[in-house]
Amino acid sequence: MPTAAKLISALLFGVLAWVVSGLVIQLLPEGSSPGWLAPVNTLVGALMGWRITGAHAGEGFVSSVGYGLTAIFATTFWAILIWASYEMIDRAMSLRYEGPVEALQDMTNIMVEYATLIATTNVVGTMVVGSIICALAAEAAGRRWS
Repeated sequence: MPTAAKLISALLFGVLAWVVSGLVIQLLPEGSSPGWLAPVNTLVGALMGWRITGAHAGEGFVSSVGYGLTAIFATTFWAILIWASYEMIDRAMSLRYEGPVEALQDMTNIMVEYATLIATTNVVGTMVVGSIICALAAEAAGRRWS
């Protein structure tokens, strides 16, 4: 059921994902095209904000911080999985794999590469601080409009 806390949480985590995507785009190798990176990550962030943080709004400010951190790391996991899957399919279409097992193994390697790429102080710090702020705002909205 839609609530104000879920809406606020979805909007804020979507914005946070957009901001973090902008930071990640700066880390991409020279000549890389970001394409749909920011819009897809924004959608994932909004979904995680709605489902995780927004769904638990009203349980207290301390637990909202935990749900906020859970939401941003779930967003990160799903975004990395989506983009690693996309890269694996792109490579598979170029016939770079012997079979599906090799493709899946390479997909996990791609996920590790992407996680290593974004594991910078700037990106992780923005995710942590931003998710705490978003979660506290969702909690405040849950208390205000529930």
